[in-house]
Amino acid sequence: MQPYPRLPLIAAALALTALPGAAFAKPQLLAANPAANASVAKPTRLTLGFSEALQADHSSITLTMTGMPGMADHPPMPIKGFTTAAAADGKGLVITLPRALPTGSYDLQWTVMGNDHQPVSGTYSFKVR
Repeated sequence: MQPYPRLPLIAAALALTALPGAAFAKPQLLAANPAANASVAKPTRLTLGFSEALQADHSSITLTMTGMPGMADHPPMPIKGFTTAAAADGKGLVITLPRALPTGSYDLQWTVMGNDHQPVSGTYSFKVR
């Protein structure tokens, strides 16, 4: 009979709880083009880069024009017709627009899912000059 028969089980349980951040990390936005609060020339493509591989089929993008020069009361206008694809490394999204974005202010809202199957969302703004 072993003097401590449960010791291997206890050690395994402690090992599993010692690295919860690494084992259950959520994707974090590391890079965006255009960047948050940037003012850019009329883009035809937007990119988002994350800290880990994404499940691209569970990702979504909402792009909204929130302001237009010369129109103080411009209501938010959803931008439609773009395509979203996984980046070559699997850790990002590439948003391809059918035409260059017109001058104005924009909000980009993203929702992605990593290997933990938990959705993560965020929003940032940028301007087109």
